[in-house]
Amino acid sequence: MGDAHGNVFRALADPTRRAILDELQDRSGQTLFELCARLVTRHGVGSSRQAVSQHLEVLEAAGLVHSRREGRYKFHDLDTTPLRTITDRWPPPPATPEEEPPCGSA
Repeated sequence: MGDAHGNVFRALADPTRRAILDELQDRSGQTLFELCARLVTRHGVGSSRQAVSQHLEVLEAAGLVHSRREGRYKFHDLDTTPLRTITDRWPPPPATPEEEPPCGSA
C-alpha cells in the first residue's frame, strides 16, 4: 500500500498535474484537446499535448484518472479513491473528553 501512496504523492507534487485534476473535478470526461485548451485559458499552462498526455499517464498510474475510449475519442475522468485511502490512513484523532486543567491549577 505504501508504494500506491507514493505514486499519489508524486503525482500531486507537480502543479500542472494538480491543474489537470482541478479541471477534471470541474468537468469530468474531457479529451486531451479539451484539457489542453482549458489549461491554457484558465491556468496559463502552455504545455504541449504530448506533455499533458505524459502528465495524464502519471495520474493514471496513481489511480487518480481513468481513461475510456469511445470511438476515436479518449475521455479522462477523475477518481478520488486514492485520496480517500490516504485520509483513511491518517484519520483525525478521536474526540477527547474535556482536557484536564494544567498541573497545579486544580
